[in-house]
Amino acid sequence: MYSLFPVPCSLFPVAIATSSVLNVSLTTLLALIFAILLAIVHLFGGQMRFLDVIPRSQWLSFAGGASVAYVFVHLLPELNQGQRTIEQTEGLAIAFLESHVYLVALLGLTVFYGLEHLVKVYRQNQHKLSGILSQGIFWLHIGSFSLYNLLIGYLLIHREEPGVESLLFFFIAMALHFFVNDYGLRYHHQDAYHRVGRWVLAGAILCGWAIGQATEISPAALAVLFAFLGGGIILNVIKEELPEERQSRFWAFAVGATVYAGLLILG
Repeated sequence: MYSLFPVPCSLFPVAIATSSVLNVSLTTLLALIFAILLAIVHLFGGQMRFLDVIPRSQWLSFAGGASVAYVFVHLLPELNQGQRTIEQTEGLAIAFLESHVYLVALLGLTVFYGLEHLVKVYRQNQHKLSGILSQGIFWLHIGSFSLYNLLIGYLLIHREEPGVESLLFFFIAMALHFFVNDYGLRYHHQDAYHRVGRWVLAGAILCGWAIGQATEISPAALAVLFAFLGGGIILNVIKEELPEERQSRFWAFAVGATVYAGLLILG
């Protein structure tokens, strides 16, 4: 039986293309909303006074566990695929990565460990340092985390696994991770962070989103960025949980890791 109103076959590609555009637009809009929400974490995270307690707030330990779970359950398996992408890529720029993409994750961990060590030395000798040197340490720390946030804002647009579900899991993990980072930065820099630092970090996220909108990099370079981010997340969470004076809540960290790992596996 023939339809009274036959639809030309040529319209099907148009319908498919329209659906694809709508999906891309939705993902882009969500990425912008999530970038704004991540910026808000830095701007107003300090208002949550219940986090500034010793023993360490169970919510911060929970957030740290969830962030680490995202790295081990979701990010590292993607790095395995990224390693194969890098090995198949020709070019001298990333040729040194052919041995293993996890070297970049190690680099990310090492860079942020070095920064943390520098800031700890600064705090111990703060009374001996000149005002100019103190300002230099502050801007080095904030500048490094600005690049970190810029990367996260960029990866809201470009992820190794596209789609709304992947974006949502990435956003939740980064929001929880930002609560942990924000607490550590406020602890180190106090009033300077409140007056200046938080605004710089919030702006860096939005700048990263804007750069992601305007540019696109190769899958191999994307794998490198995710590897560096993974190493940075692991170090930035562990450095907040391990110091004895913080009296961290292991059970809350374990629950956060278990719950978020379960959501990632089921998702």
